[in-house]
Amino acid sequence: MAILYAVVARGTIVLAEFSAVTGNTGAVARRILEKLPSEADSRVCFSQDRYIFHILKSDGLTFLCMANDTFGRRIPFSYLEDIHMRFMKNYGRVAPYAPAYAMNDEFSRVLHQQMEFFSSNPSADTLNRVRGEVGEIRTIMVDNIEKILERVQTASSSSVDEKCQALGPVDMLDCCASVHYNCCLLWRRHATFLQILTPSLLVIVSTAEESCRFFVLLHLE
Repeated sequence: MAILYAVVARGTIVLAEFSAVTGNTGAVARRILEKLPSEADSRVCFSQDRYIFHILKSDGLTFLCMANDTFGRRIPFSYLEDIHMRFMKNYGRVAPYAPAYAMNDEFSRVLHQQMEFFSSNPSADTLNRVRGEVGEIRTIMVDNIEKILERVQTASSSSVDEKCQALGPVDMLDCCASVHYNCCLLWRRHATFLQILTPSLLVIVSTAEESCRFFVLLHLE
């Protein structure tokens, strides 16, 4: 499977999870949950070695999955959207005060089932493509998972410049330092800037015919 781990949590309280791999993935995910910023709704990606941690925060909950880095971004986030919809439909009323692992017996099976579906079905993300919008994704690239987990209080301007230069054509991106994760935050806010970007560097979330709103994710290896 391309998607290997998933968890639903309220803050640091795990409500349900499933892992298709052995190892310390669950422990790493919990440490990431501890260090996430307190933004109400957001989408974030963290990279580590051959894996990407995709995170969707919505309705006071965090939906996280880990996938192979070759699997891209769109389908993992489609998976998280699907999990979010299913979880809120069944547990939306009790999720704000449910104890740890309260939904694990039932919902871990759903995590597994949808994990297999989105990992193997080429049309798994059709809904999001038709909607023409996956949402704004902020991608944070790191060399080591420990850099994600450290709370960096200060960052020198020279360090920021070096990180931005390593990203390539930074003149086409808004690059800033993240004091939480000590790495570069890549944004693209306006569709009009797409005309000056190199097509080979982009993953286009939707076509112009489907929607006038779309966002671009720069894939850096």
